[in-house]
Amino acid sequence: MQDNSNQKIGVLEKIGYGLGDTASNVVFQMIMIFLPFFYTDIFGISAAAMGWLFLVVRVIDAVTDPIMGAITDRTETKWGKFRPYLLWLCVPYGVIAVLTFTTPDWAPGDKLIYAYITYTLLMIVYTAINIPYCALGGVITGDAEERVSLNSYRFFLATSAGVLIASTTLPLADWFGDGDRQKGFSMAMGVFSTLAVILFIVSFFLTKERVVQAADTVTDFWQDMKFLLRNDQWAVIAVLNFVLLIPLVIRGGAALYYLEWVVEREDLMSFFLTVGSLSAMVGAAFASPLTKRLSKVQAYSLLQGVIVLLSVGLYFVGKEQLILIFVVFALINFLGQMGSPILWAMMADTVDYGEYKTNRRTTGLVFSGAIFTLKMGVALGGAMLGWLLAYYGYQGDATTQAPETIHGILLLFTIIPAVGHFLLLGIIPRYKLNKEYHGEIRAELDKRQAAANTAGISG
Repeated sequence: MQDNSNQKIGVLEKIGYGLGDTASNVVFQMIMIFLPFFYTDIFGISAAAMGWLFLVVRVIDAVTDPIMGAITDRTETKWGKFRPYLLWLCVPYGVIAVLTFTTPDWAPGDKLIYAYITYTLLMIVYTAINIPYCALGGVITGDAEERVSLNSYRFFLATSAGVLIASTTLPLADWFGDGDRQKGFSMAMGVFSTLAVILFIVSFFLTKERVVQAADTVTDFWQDMKFLLRNDQWAVIAVLNFVLLIPLVIRGGAALYYLEWVVEREDLMSFFLTVGSLSAMVGAAFASPLTKRLSKVQAYSLLQGVIVLLSVGLYFVGKEQLILIFVVFALINFLGQMGSPILWAMMADTVDYGEYKTNRRTTGLVFSGAIFTLKMGVALGGAMLGWLLAYYGYQGDATTQAPETIHGILLLFTIIPAVGHFLLLGIIPRYKLNKEYHGEIRAELDKRQAAANTAGISG
């Protein structure tokens, strides 16, 4: 019998798994940090059109998540259910990412159609490779503490992509483009995409799937959906994902506008983003020590509460207080990313809980369903960013902005995200899979697997 509740994982495999999220975040961070700015100030569409683009494309993309989750749960190869997709889809992922950040010399209407097509394709291929990747984290180990550690490595390395993107995108675009940022962004994305393809391949070879379902059960997609909806702890995490991503997308997308128009230091954009990404990377490494002292619920609630206070405080910091702006922004990113491994470890635990309740392990569907709600949050957050920029009168090609526009950008970077983080404090206490309860669940699942193995041998 294999004891899934006490599986220790080597450092090399944790690094290998984390490098897969480095590859994923090359695109995700470009979307979060630069895509709004790219579309309004480089590609050349209005803020309102961008808002609708984000909403429509991301809703279409989100619908594909449960489908992809069901597909991966039914995938059977000699490499496992989830790992093969890293190998199969890494090249299409890289190519479409480059096309998304390429500006064709077309009429405005045709360019908007091009943006819809390329961004939709990018989100679909991102789903097709990221759903299996995320689900992989739930089958590498069944140990609850090891899952936090695994996800700490994951998010530490994921945020290394954020550091790379934040610190080098604008310099690379300027260097490649030599004054032509449209050309520069496309070529910079080519470099990043090549790196992502390589890292996905490395992640494939360094990881292994270990946790399997206790007994095979033949079900269809709709039966699995019923099982998923019976998983009340998954529902808690799904709602958390939805609410969390709204403020993250709004703050992340507003950062460049904030530096340019509120702080009036466009020259510090790359440095500002790099500080935020480095702080996030360090924060991810502190999740595991924090959960050794506090429960996951206590730790996550504490982090969100402090982020609310810091976000509100940043609203009152004047543009001349540059050091304080950088410090507060760094702390927000540090604490925010510290919470990410905790949240994803909780999501992996809900897979065990669902199998415990229904005798059906739907790892891919659990992660894809949660990512569906995450992407709905991304869709709404991105749409709100575009719509509110338009509401406050933002003009992408303007040399000046109205005072109410600048104040609106300040709100988008501070108070509005604070509201989103505050809402999380009312949701997280509903999560009940503490260490003791999850240990009992894992022990029961191991007994079921042993019984199934014995029955198979005797049969």
